[in-house]
Amino acid sequence: MAEKWGDDYDPIETQEWLEAFSSLLQYEGAERAQFIVSQLMENAQKAGVEIKGAMPLLSPYCNTIPVEQQPSYPGDLALEARIDAINRWNAIAMVMRAKKDAGGVGGHLSSYASIATLYEVGLNHFFHGPTKDAPGDLVFFQGHSSEGNYARAFLEGRLSEEHLKNFRQEIGGNGVSSYPHPWLMPNFWQFATVSLGLGALQAIYQARFLKYLENRNLLPAGERKVWVFCGDGEMDEPESIAGLAMATREGLDNIIYVVNCNLQRLDGLVRSNNKIVQELEGVFRGAGWNVLKVLWDSHWDPLFAKDKSGALLKRLNECVDGDLQTAYVRGGDYRREFLFGGNEELKSLAADLSDEDITNLKRGAHDPLKVYAAYAAATKHKGQPTVILAQGVKGYGLGTTSAEGKNVAHNHLEMTDEELKAFRERFQLPLSDQQLLGLEFYKPDDNSPEVKYLQAQRKKLGGYLPARQVVSQRLKVPELSAFDAILKGTGDRTASTTMMLGRILTNLLKDTEIGARIVPIFSDEVRTFGMESLFRQIGIYSHVGQLYTPEDKEQLLYYREAKDGQLLEEGITEAGCMASWMAAATSYMTNRLPMIPFFTFYSMFGFQRVGDFIWAAADMRARGFLIGATAGRTTLEGEGLQHQDGTSLLAASSVPNCRAYDPAFGYEMAVIIQDGLTRMSRDEEDVFYYITAMNEKYLQPEMPKGVEEGIIKGMYLLKPAKEAKLTVQLLGSGAILNEVLAAAELLQKDFKVAAQVWSVPSFSELRHDGMHVQRLNMLTPESKPTLSYVEKCLQKHEGPIIAATDYVRAYADLIRPFISRTYTVLGTDGFGRSDTREHLRNFFEVDRYYIVIAALHSLAKDEKIPMSKVTEAMKKYKIDPKKPNPVTV
Repeated sequence: MAEKWGDDYDPIETQEWLEAFSSLLQYEGAERAQFIVSQLMENAQKAGVEIKGAMPLLSPYCNTIPVEQQPSYPGDLALEARIDAINRWNAIAMVMRAKKDAGGVGGHLSSYASIATLYEVGLNHFFHGPTKDAPGDLVFFQGHSSEGNYARAFLEGRLSEEHLKNFRQEIGGNGVSSYPHPWLMPNFWQFATVSLGLGALQAIYQARFLKYLENRNLLPAGERKVWVFCGDGEMDEPESIAGLAMATREGLDNIIYVVNCNLQRLDGLVRSNNKIVQELEGVFRGAGWNVLKVLWDSHWDPLFAKDKSGALLKRLNECVDGDLQTAYVRGGDYRREFLFGGNEELKSLAADLSDEDITNLKRGAHDPLKVYAAYAAATKHKGQPTVILAQGVKGYGLGTTSAEGKNVAHNHLEMTDEELKAFRERFQLPLSDQQLLGLEFYKPDDNSPEVKYLQAQRKKLGGYLPARQVVSQRLKVPELSAFDAILKGTGDRTASTTMMLGRILTNLLKDTEIGARIVPIFSDEVRTFGMESLFRQIGIYSHVGQLYTPEDKEQLLYYREAKDGQLLEEGITEAGCMASWMAAATSYMTNRLPMIPFFTFYSMFGFQRVGDFIWAAADMRARGFLIGATAGRTTLEGEGLQHQDGTSLLAASSVPNCRAYDPAFGYEMAVIIQDGLTRMSRDEEDVFYYITAMNEKYLQPEMPKGVEEGIIKGMYLLKPAKEAKLTVQLLGSGAILNEVLAAAELLQKDFKVAAQVWSVPSFSELRHDGMHVQRLNMLTPESKPTLSYVEKCLQKHEGPIIAATDYVRAYADLIRPFISRTYTVLGTDGFGRSDTREHLRNFFEVDRYYIVIAALHSLAKDEKIPMSKVTEAMKKYKIDPKKPNPVTV
């Protein structure tokens, strides 16, 4: 009996089993062999036999596709090698010139050097570009390798030498951005991918969105593929693997991950003491993906064929990444001893290999033949998503005296004259010493074999990539009158703004022009937000329909899934929902099919949780609605610190193309949404909207006449006050607006102070306007000063100004620079609490009584009343001055 699992105490029996399997594979094929193996494993598990380790999820440390199954290569390898070399050189020259001429703007040498072949094979043979009739494949290029994309676009004639000279110098000239930024290069980049991990999750939901559109009969998916390139170090980001199970569950055979496994992250190795490729294979295979490994180049093929006993495979399986990297960098005798010095069997394998042969044993990510075989297999695979684990070297081609394979590779930004000359010789570049050391860009004539070949290959595949093309498709959106039922209010019935949102959505879904374009997205809280009627109305999207009978089938609003369902309920994943929203919000560009997504989420779990995705969406010129439901720090009673939102509107105000609103009433929400539809879907503006919605029920009034412009600009007079000796201006938004209205009544009744009430749906929109005016006045000092919208609104109304919101004070403070009189802000700074709304508002000091105190104190500061009036009011309303400060408790 073996002492431990893995010992072989009967090698003859083992050999018999292996020979039987080889015979099965040879005479009955891989499919039959796979079936037999799965049956053996299933029976072993049924019998209680423990399958130790992770062996069922892992394959040997070699290429998945045997050399005898490799397809013939359809391209001109010699020409492609020359194109690859030119791109590599121009990428290096671009980075080094930027550092030299601009003085430290930076750039990366090693990332593109590692991934170049993976790109070139795809761009020459697989990645379909946009044509007149089809939008093409979607390729999420690795963010840190943008230099290579620019170098190739230069060779294609899409970028000029001026662009390359101004790499990372975008202000005041023809520069190109550091990384993939569609906002900065709207005709080039499609996706923002440099924030590590975001591209991977986006890609999965983009692939699913293509299936969604197809199943809803809006757009045929055809053979379009979604390719995503990321590094093995990037796979440590939770977003990189968050959607793997979903991709399998949805049968997304239209997505191909290519993981550039150069074994390195930014400071060193990814898994020095382990094997990252094997780890990733286990993760992906365990999630149900088709896994293809491209580890070794063609020079290894004779060795593997000669290795009848598997000694070489055993050696490669057992050595960790740290040792593999050291052997690569040290080369020569070290590499020979490391790989083949372990025993006589290994020594005999390498006996006839020269030093040059040993040096030529490279990694598979740099061999076009191996990469092509994997890509071809991936594009043909059906029923599963595919990942290609391609093992390469960071800084490949830069030389081991420079950065190739070294821990410092990521931060290596320069090469010596000797290293440049070695690079020229290695890649056989036709550069003189003057051209080389002067870092001159190299571009063959348009009639050269290289350029003609490159252009012909892209023409076959439809067009250039990366490329962002927007075809104008203006949608006819409903007029505001379409929301009359909401504009008229609820009479004597109470309703929350979340309920009003549900009614607005119902209206939009029924609209004959844009109803099919609406994409409602939820994590897992449709019932929480009171919108379960959508289950019955439009159905929940499921690529297989509904394979079960729901337990609530007899109820009117039962849980209905459908293949053509319109609602996306993603499960408890705000990141996944955001990726779905981004796919829909950029569909006008990626699919030439404008969609209108509404992602409704717990507001506290929105900007705070997926802020990086929101920033990427802004960069990608997304168009759609983000709805922060159960918003505010005091409207969500009973939930407490983690759930109560006091910051999302402040965060939203920092995103340049985000229009953020905190509507108090249904009519405000209707006006804002109709404005958003007009700007995004009719006028095709690259903006998106963040709108809060509360679950607190109160009377929803009818819209006053003529307030539409004020709602959109951010402020309007809701309740005028009669002329009086003492006047204050009260500003409020969201649910706290009702407290402001109540405070106005108390001020009049108890202290004879006339309070005008202003609804401020957006302090951030007021700030945008104010900053614009402030800049205009500064830069036109001799012209008559222009007034900001805030100043225009308040200039004819006297008295100090008091603002109260359900958010931190910094939110209402956004407009302080544009107010020249006493301005007092109340807000909900501090941690949330579980309690009733009444108690929470008192705790955070934003209820009607504290608003009255703030108004009286402001009047006293302006010397309109004595401070004793403030003390009198505190006693009247039982406000304890020694009460704990909510900011610090």
